[in-house]
Amino acid sequence: MSRGCGHDSRGRNSRTRKVSFDPESLEDLIKTLVEASHDGAAIIVEGIRDERSLRDLGVEGPIIRASRRPALEVAENAARAYGKIVILTDWDRTGDELAKKLKQHLRGTGARVDLDTRDRLKRMVRREIKDVESLSRFVERMRVERYPPGWP
Repeated sequence: MSRGCGHDSRGRNSRTRKVSFDPESLEDLIKTLVEASHDGAAIIVEGIRDERSLRDLGVEGPIIRASRRPALEVAENAARAYGKIVILTDWDRTGDELAKKLKQHLRGTGARVDLDTRDRLKRMVRREIKDVESLSRFVERMRVERYPPGWP
């Protein structure tokens, strides 16, 4: 079959997107993130759009923006103020580097650092979206596809 007509090399329709993860697992992960925030964990993100996306998902607790500030300063301030810190940077090269720096700076501060949530989220959605700011729109779209309007 020709690849130009919407089919891949195996003859499958490439226009129908197959979800590369279990939507329920993503919902569980979002719920865990919201609960951690509610319980006082601070979430470190890169910028204001990332913060807005998390707020749209129901995160009400502290969110620290790391953009335009040295990673060491962000880490020190976060460790002084919070006992648990979730690092949730984008899953691109810049986000990976920032997450690594933050983890290094937070090591030895006594704060509990959660990078597992970011890693799990990255594995789940990296084929679909590349950053935290797209997360709320993606989750909303997934929910609409899973439970269309009028669903009982």
